[in-house]
Amino acid sequence: MLDVEAIYRGHGHAVLRRAQQILASEDEAAEVLQEVFADLIARPVAPDGPAPSTLLDTATTNACLRRLRHRRRETPLPAPSAPMPDTLAILRSVLARLPEDEARAAVYYHGDGMTHAEIAEVLGCSRRHVGNLLARVAYRIAYREAA
Repeated sequence: MLDVEAIYRGHGHAVLRRAQQILASEDEAAEVLQEVFADLIARPVAPDGPAPSTLLDTATTNACLRRLRHRRRETPLPAPSAPMPDTLAILRSVLARLPEDEARAAVYYHGDGMTHAEIAEVLGCSRRHVGNLLARVAYRIAYREAA
């Protein structure tokens, strides 16, 4: 069993920072931090499983995407004419409507600066598939639409 306390001390700040980048909300990011580590305690993984940083990145991304989808159900998206200062802000407006694989690829690429090969490894798919996912995301951003 993993030492969750040691993982929290070593990686908690990274989980919080990642959640803040994706959600643009300190309060929600703090909730995601608690959620990710509560899940880790409730469902421990074997020590020979994925590296803690990989496990936490995936768990944090998924928790944030769930929250963005929940927001979408509660509040409408801003009008397309609303100014969006950067790529991540545009992504936030679209992430909640993207299919899961596209949303994860977008966060890893635009938010984390990962290469197609790195994303392919995390998602368990080919680099070509990652390119296709990101092309669909780019199209959706350009035309402010989502699935």
